[in-house]
Amino acid sequence: MKQSVINELSTNELREKTTDEQAILAKMKLTHTISPLENPMKIKGSRRTIARLKTELTRRIKLEASKK
Repeated sequence: MKQSVINELSTNELREKTTDEQAILAKMKLTHTISPLENPMKIKGSRRTIARLKTELTRRIKLEASKK
C-alpha cells in the first residue's frame, strides 16, 4: 500500500486496516511454516505495510494531542 493511499484514509480506517493486515500477516506466516509460500517476499511487504499504517496512526494521534 502506497503512502499516498494511507494518508487519504481516516483514523478509524487506519485502525481497521492495521488489524486486517496483522491478521493477513499471521495467516501468511502460519501457511509459510507448513509449506513454503510461492512468494515469501509478501511477508516482508505485509510487515512494511503494517509499519506504515502504525506510523501514520501514531503521527495523527500525536497531532491531535498537540492541538488540545
